[in-house]
Amino acid sequence: MIKTILFDVDGVMLSEERYFDASALTVWELLYSPQYLGLKGDSFTPAPAESDIRRVREQVFAKDEVLHFIKARGINSNWDMVFLTFSYQLIRLVEALQDKLGEKVTGLLKGQVDREQLVRLREWGASFAPDFAVDYAAFTADFAKGSAQKAEMLLYLNQIARERCGVETDMFSRNSDLWQLCQQTFQEWYLGDERVAASIGRETMQPGKKGFLTDEIPIVPPAEMIELFRTLKEKGYMLGIGTGRPTIETHVPLSEIKVLEWFDPDRVVTASHVLEAEEEYPELAPMSKPHPFSYVKGLLGLSTPNSDVVNFSLPIANGEEVLIVGDSPADFLAARSIGCKFAATLTGLSGQEARAKFEEVKADYILNDVREILSILE
Repeated sequence: MIKTILFDVDGVMLSEERYFDASALTVWELLYSPQYLGLKGDSFTPAPAESDIRRVREQVFAKDEVLHFIKARGINSNWDMVFLTFSYQLIRLVEALQDKLGEKVTGLLKGQVDREQLVRLREWGASFAPDFAVDYAAFTADFAKGSAQKAEMLLYLNQIARERCGVETDMFSRNSDLWQLCQQTFQEWYLGDERVAASIGRETMQPGKKGFLTDEIPIVPPAEMIELFRTLKEKGYMLGIGTGRPTIETHVPLSEIKVLEWFDPDRVVTASHVLEAEEEYPELAPMSKPHPFSYVKGLLGLSTPNSDVVNFSLPIANGEEVLIVGDSPADFLAARSIGCKFAATLTGLSGQEARAKFEEVKADYILNDVREILSILE
């Protein structure tokens, strides 16, 4: 009998749309802002109109084909999504400059790429490849040549660099300076000028970003979510969260819609806790979903030392007592690693189209939305 229920946030309680918007805008900024690559072909602004946001999202993710591909390969982190999408275009730019600059430009891919190297590439691009055109759709075709899944996708960028530029490198990884730059720039977009310093320790590089944190889209009416979680608490279920959102991005919107209060504070695990664990155990990184860490931490509690979490024996002995509710393959894989039950909600990026996939992998339950969870509990 189920006793503990651990929920994902995006695609279950809150729509992922604003996260995808912020991801697309981050890639757009890194490509077209004069502070980064400064490519021609688009005019960057830190305060785009909603119509521009829709246009950028459609272009960067090739009408969401890139999004669907990345999610299907088990990537659940928007930071990883930005890193993958931008790094691929960076490799293509280096390839375009190679004929004119040779090892002078390909050598950049052998070390760390930070803001200084991007400015250098901007200058070279303006001089030697002024007509370079970004090809967002090519991402899927290149990655489809390999079978990389989950964290391996980030490392697969090194192979693409070898194939396109003839460079032997291992710089493309989650531990790179470029990944950190992508992560921080995403935080600027999502949190906005007022909140970003508390997240990344500095002000936004290009002021004018209002953020999306107060513009979240609940998947079902907040009043109905409140009633659901109140009912579950009254029935005696322990409720927790395992999300790829950092702490501030979890607490603020869920508090605003009066939902956070129904969860055990010791079991609300976020990407901030995952990053702390990765710093403690760098050899285990990345530990974001589908790695089971966030859900195991939620099961054991935030007060449990990370050493106990990473060494916790899996699959758990009482798997029938724990239910994970999520919308993505990454959530499903994490649940299977833990050995617990899994309920898929069809309110993520793929919507009802995800039913066939979850049926194929034999998810324990498939729900139209989170409200149907009461129908599967005793």
